[in-house]
Amino acid sequence: MARPKKKRRLLPRIIAAIRRELASPNIYGLQWGDPDVLRPLRFIRDRYVLPYVNPEDTAVEIGPGGGRWTRVSTRFQEAICCRLSCGASGGAEEKFSRVEDGIHKNNGTDFPGIAERSINYLFFLRRFCALDAPIIETYLANMKMILKPGANAVIQYSDKNKIMAQLNESFSENTPEKMRTMVLNAGYTILEEDLTTMWHSSVIRFTV
Repeated sequence: MARPKKKRRLLPRIIAAIRRELASPNIYGLQWGDPDVLRPLRFIRDRYVLPYVNPEDTAVEIGPGGGRWTRVSTRFQEAICCRLSCGASGGAEEKFSRVEDGIHKNNGTDFPGIAERSINYLFFLRRFCALDAPIIETYLANMKMILKPGANAVIQYSDKNKIMAQLNESFSENTPEKMRTMVLNAGYTILEEDLTTMWHSSVIRFTV
């Protein structure tokens, strides 16, 4: 007769969880979600980031924070992280020495030190959610100068059609309709939109 399985005691489970936490990379930003753990973020990574990683291409990450997404961008031939002048870097350059020389601090919406038509892939995740329409429009205009023809740009933005965005005061008043209009008015071609994966935001992929 098979013995009934014993329930795992709480203390060993707590100890195991602590050990896992201590063993994990100390990356600022993972407290908001680790793409290796959280299913929606894993989907965003696997659908909108990893397919465009090419070791012969150059990528720009805007607002790297502590580098939770920078771990992916280091797989490009060159990864340039553009720090927002309005916020702290979070230490990404200290954790990812491969991009240390590629850290640029912008003046709000520009891309200092990045050559025109030199970027194959650009992504702006999470922190774009706090930007208001005038800043978004300026970013879109400036991005166009550094992107190569056919480059992919991926942006995660605040979606106030969703209740979780409405409850977050730091999220800007944006919606897919507004974002779509701004992207098209800036002269881009929309390739793909994701309005369902994230609970407080949406994602748009477009090209020059």
